[in-house]
Amino acid sequence: MANDVMADRPTSVLRRGAAWMSALLILALLAPANAADLQAGLEAYERGDFAAALREWRPLAEQGDAWGQNNLGLMYENGQGVPQNDAEAVKWYRRAAEQGNALAQANLGLMYENGQGVSQNDAEAVKWYRKAAEQGNAWGQNNLGRMYHNGQGVPQNDAEAVKWYRKAAEQGDAWGQNNLGLMYENGQGVPQNDAEAVKCTARPPSRVSPWRKPA
Repeated sequence: MANDVMADRPTSVLRRGAAWMSALLILALLAPANAADLQAGLEAYERGDFAAALREWRPLAEQGDAWGQNNLGLMYENGQGVPQNDAEAVKWYRRAAEQGNALAQANLGLMYENGQGVSQNDAEAVKWYRKAAEQGNAWGQNNLGRMYHNGQGVPQNDAEAVKWYRKAAEQGDAWGQNNLGLMYENGQGVPQNDAEAVKCTARPPSRVSPWRKPA
């Protein structure tokens, strides 16, 4: 087992931290037309028809729908159906994040952490990861834990890292489970305990959902 904690660096739709059933619940709570358009866009995206996904999601984004905005940001970040453009990705992630969309908040945090489309800024990354984490977004929780573990944008604090890794792990997030296991293995923020380390990392990995970027 490596000593470095793992950073979740996702690659697919409505990425990073929303479980499939949670996403379906979100769709169920949306206005029927929006839900249908989001679902149609998802189905197109999954079959690789990015032009069709874009046709469904761009109007929603422009009308102020936070999920449409997050997804349009993803397409710009990855250059899917549109020319790759990190600045445009940040624009749409920010619009969704400012509406309180936890997934977009986590996505925006990563853009700040990596300096994609914005000046690199760990403090801003932490700000957005925290907003996502406090809403229960597992990917935001894992990445906030990693920032505490590494002392990026916050004072280094292994106990805080463990707290956030544990929250992500308890939701079944494979990254959070692995990172929590590493903390037990190395005795960082918790008493060293190989049995707990094995228990954490031996859990079945969480299902990779089309609603999140898998690592």
